[in-house]
Amino acid sequence: MPISSLPSPYGIGTLGVEARKFADFLAAGGQSCWQILPVGPTSYGDSPYQSFSSFAGNPYFIDLDALADQGLLERSEFASLNWGDNPEYVDYGLMYETRYPVLHKACDRLLAQSRPDFAAFCEEQKDWLEDYALFMALKDRHGGASWFTWPEALRLRRPAALKKVRTELAGEIAFWKAVQYLFFGQWNAWKKYVNSLGISIIGDLPIYVSGDSADVWANPDQFQLDGKGLPTEVAGCPPDGFSADGQLWGNPLFNWEKMKEDGYAWWLRRISFQFKLYDTLRIDHFRGFDSYYAIPYGDKTARNGRWKPGPGIAFFKAVNKALGRKDIIAEDLGFLTPSVRKLLKDSGYPGMKVLEFAFDSRDGENDYLPHRYPAHCVVYAGTHDNDTIQGWMASAPKKDVSFAKAYLRLSKREGYHWGMMRGAWASPADLAVMQFQDLLGLGPEARMNIPSTLGNNWKWRTLSGSFDEKLAKRLRRDMAVYQRLPKAGKSKK
Repeated sequence: MPISSLPSPYGIGTLGVEARKFADFLAAGGQSCWQILPVGPTSYGDSPYQSFSSFAGNPYFIDLDALADQGLLERSEFASLNWGDNPEYVDYGLMYETRYPVLHKACDRLLAQSRPDFAAFCEEQKDWLEDYALFMALKDRHGGASWFTWPEALRLRRPAALKKVRTELAGEIAFWKAVQYLFFGQWNAWKKYVNSLGISIIGDLPIYVSGDSADVWANPDQFQLDGKGLPTEVAGCPPDGFSADGQLWGNPLFNWEKMKEDGYAWWLRRISFQFKLYDTLRIDHFRGFDSYYAIPYGDKTARNGRWKPGPGIAFFKAVNKALGRKDIIAEDLGFLTPSVRKLLKDSGYPGMKVLEFAFDSRDGENDYLPHRYPAHCVVYAGTHDNDTIQGWMASAPKKDVSFAKAYLRLSKREGYHWGMMRGAWASPADLAVMQFQDLLGLGPEARMNIPSTLGNNWKWRTLSGSFDEKLAKRLRRDMAVYQRLPKAGKSKK
């Protein structure tokens, strides 16, 4: 359940009352984990996988009622504003226009006070916060334009130019710092509450960062850029049976040789920070650490890309040495080469299984069939990139659907969604994660993302009251049947 998908009267889910109610629902339903999408500030396309920063939190998730309780807002300043007319979808354009003026009022009041905890926050987070706040202030000055288009002195971070704009934009820089202070104050309080219920948070770390981000602007030597600060090659996936042109993600690629010289210090800071936010971390596109697909910058498709070697197991050894053994899930979906399988085994991380991939009638040796799972894995009916179960049942090839019905003994009376989820819960997988849309039995209208498309993704929201006592009881009953209820000291989640 993404934070954005929670109910709220202000256009998007927040870290407010409904986020705690959902945690209560999970506890009542016998759950031990809550997986969310990345929580960084989103950029063009609204994707949480394309963020302005690997470290910053999304300003949209700041709960306005909580700011009113703190005396930083009057309810009249936000309650009567237009937050959209459809509670089931996020209007990101409206969010951008409406949310920031309200946050400016709250931050103006915050900054007018003398708050030692705010100063302490800025000092503790200065390694990323200084560059991020300056980056966002400069974006505002340049009408939101990508930093690639800024004047050369700013694009290439000439010291004299940076010193000058820090003085000129001091007020805006302070605003962006204050926004992060508010976000992390609410985040820490929310996480403490969720953990107090015996529920751990599973976060999601995109392997790549957005080109238009403070990460790349402030650390150009860590990426494959030319002398003008532009990428030489960008990330994506090659053509396959799903896309004749492949997937052109456009993210700048890491300069792995340079990163190796300092022991992957930038990555270690990034992962260490994530574990301050989350209890477990899913690393997206795990295969990119074995080899990555590089597409010439400026190409319109992914057809002309080539595979290059990634850092391999040396990277994860460096992570373990610096941070200790962490709870990490490897997103190992897609075509896996023997070297990727070896990297997964050597890392010791659990990989992922997706039930919607299990019933391809062309593949008789499908590793996504539950009876083939190792215990050391995480099973999903579908992820945010897949259709809902009911959507899949309606749109998948008839042979695949027939196979799923026979294999899982699905019936309309029970509900196809409950039957498929039971197939995951009955599997040997140590951890089973379901989309909340599937608990509700929703169709394709509730799909979170269709890869390689723009305009209709990341918008779905659930309605207030959708996670109720009746649903929690049914969920808990199945947890008891499949012996997945949390137990003191040890749990099969």
